[in-house]
Amino acid sequence: MERASDEYYSTRYAKYYCGYHFVWIPRYRENILVDSVAERLKELIVQIAELDLGCSVKALEVTSDHVHLFVVCPPRLAPAEIIKHIKGKSARLLMQEFPELRSRVGDGKLWTREYFVSTVGHVNEETIQRYIEQQRKRGDDNAEEEN
Repeated sequence: MERASDEYYSTRYAKYYCGYHFVWIPRYRENILVDSVAERLKELIVQIAELDLGCSVKALEVTSDHVHLFVVCPPRLAPAEIIKHIKGKSARLLMQEFPELRSRVGDGKLWTREYFVSTVGHVNEETIQRYIEQQRKRGDDNAEEEN
């Protein structure tokens, strides 16, 4: 993923800014994301998001019982795919490195299935509507000039 400007990213075929804010929690909302576990989780999330998925981590906060992540990802990746990969791989690696976590979350699954996601953009709905209307007017003006 290449940075196209201060606002947009680009791939060979697209310019984009697909920002997502994710929030998720450990199983039973246990306060297990502390100290070395929290630090290692941050490292893993950045590694997984950037190296595996080609996303850019903009903000990341790990508290004792939940995680906030703001990423910009290529448009080929659906939000469900992004979070599934990050939660799945981070859980597997954390459980390998910190086996004591298995007993804290009961059935050996670190994360709940649930998560929150919200899109984050550079422009609001009103700006997009105004832009589209201006394009329509430009099209009408061009048609009148041709007549």
